[in-house]
Amino acid sequence: MNHISTKRQSIFMAARCAFPYTIPIFAGFWFLGMTYGIYMNVSGFSFVYPMIMSLIIFGGSLEFVAVKMLMSAYAPVQTLIMTLMIQARHLFYGISMLDRFKGMGLKKFYLIFGMCDESFSINYSAEIPENVDKGWFMFFVTLFNHMYWFTGATIGGILGSLLSFNTEGLDFVMTAMFVVIFMEQWLKEKQHYTALAGLGISAACLLLFGADSFMIPTMVCIICVLTVFRRPIEKAGDIK
Repeated sequence: MNHISTKRQSIFMAARCAFPYTIPIFAGFWFLGMTYGIYMNVSGFSFVYPMIMSLIIFGGSLEFVAVKMLMSAYAPVQTLIMTLMIQARHLFYGISMLDRFKGMGLKKFYLIFGMCDESFSINYSAEIPENVDKGWFMFFVTLFNHMYWFTGATIGGILGSLLSFNTEGLDFVMTAMFVVIFMEQWLKEKQHYTALAGLGISAACLLLFGADSFMIPTMVCIICVLTVFRRPIEKAGDIK
């Protein structure tokens, strides 16, 4: 009984320690999550869709893009490639966390599944007290962030059916979100080679392939260019 009590206390302590780190994520995830849920609803989907998708996909930008995918013609190969391109950064997150996830037992599978930009940032950089179980700390950081997004998307999906004002143009939120992400990255960079390369390649592919087919060629070209020129860009201080 003492062992069980000690374990429960250790888990509770880890949850209590992890929660304050996730408070700043809460507001952002709830706002974006509810926006996503409303967007899904006004696009013709019931709240069940954002509820389930936020629970099992848990990829903000991908979930916004998935709305258009669901409304487009059936194209499994294109969907697979698009998904891999959008979420490819998680490959590098995973490699960075290999050592930290060692010895985590079954928690490791959820930590891998639930890894997002914000959870990675906290779990990678947080100074966890010595008396707090690191595995449970990272588990609760991931769980809290996941639940913020899940509840926000679900509430947004429910509220979307109750809104009486004109929601025309709400789908622009996805464009706005990517613009904000781009601007944040632009401000963080000392040089702007990667941003300018992305803009140039996107414009070229848009002209070559058209608005309906330029996304995948753009992502492939960007990955190729950044891979080939990675070292000179790193020396210029544009990739950390």
